[in-house]
Amino acid sequence: MSVTNKRLGKHGVLVSNLCLGTMNFGWQTSEEESFKIMDRALELGINFFDTADVYGWSVEHGHTEEIIGRWFAQGGGRREATVLATKVFNPVSRKANLKEVNSDGRSLSAYKIRKHCEGSLKRLQTDWIDLYQMHHIDRDCPWDEIWQAFGSLVEQGKVVYVGSSNFAGWDIATACQEASRRGMMGLASEQSIYHLNNRMVELEVIPACRHYGLGLIPWSPLGGGLLGGALEKMQTGRRMGDGFEREVAENRDKLEKYEALCHELGHAPGEIALAWLLHNPIVTAPIIGPRTIEQLESAVRASEIELDEDVLKKLDEIFPGPGGEAPKAYAW
Repeated sequence: MSVTNKRLGKHGVLVSNLCLGTMNFGWQTSEEESFKIMDRALELGINFFDTADVYGWSVEHGHTEEIIGRWFAQGGGRREATVLATKVFNPVSRKANLKEVNSDGRSLSAYKIRKHCEGSLKRLQTDWIDLYQMHHIDRDCPWDEIWQAFGSLVEQGKVVYVGSSNFAGWDIATACQEASRRGMMGLASEQSIYHLNNRMVELEVIPACRHYGLGLIPWSPLGGGLLGGALEKMQTGRRMGDGFEREVAENRDKLEKYEALCHELGHAPGEIALAWLLHNPIVTAPIIGPRTIEQLESAVRASEIELDEDVLKKLDEIFPGPGGEAPKAYAW
């Protein structure tokens, strides 16, 4: 196993089996370092980049998209070599704009989808978005309106595929059925939190993705650093936030067994956590969010790790999932 290309679920597009997450760009990682990370990612075979219109956080919403846009503007085939994903749903408050309810709130609407798409295209300095994802479900907006808006963007050539993020299994089913009724492709992918210590998507989200042919793109594959050698880092005096320290304390027994197993295997804990996801055939590409080149290259090493059945069984014992798929996990 290594960085390779695979289909996004049942769809024809090929993407790398690791997805470069850019959430840190611009406020945790400098623009210069962000450029180096993106260049190195392409060199390593990672062609799938994920961002969102809200990233940039304390600097400004959309700042991360602007950094990616300036990287594309350097030329050299960067845009053509990249399968680009961004998102819509969250507020995008811009310093130059007046407060505006359809931009500053969390929602979906035909108005917002169109407007935020235009904003992303401008910031990203591109004519199209390969995968435009709903960052969250909006159960108050009718699917008639949502699919009409996305369909219009697809017809205009501004969007190629539509994806979801943070959807429940029944939201995925509803979205796909509503799209099918309109003769549309529907969802191409679902982006969910999924890691060894949070396996709830195995109940219904993963079965829904399999049934409808969606690619699964796990975010937070290291559990916010919990699976990245948390105990070892704390022992070396690395400062952690109070919330993280509480989480480590709550999971200490599991983490001690996990880090001992990783030491026995001769790989860093973060690499084993990524390798575990990569062994799941429903997973298209975990999102890695490196702040440095070194973290990027560590993630790539994970793609070369083969975990045998004995190791996978041990990981299941340390981090038991919900018991399988619904309803067998909790009923006959």
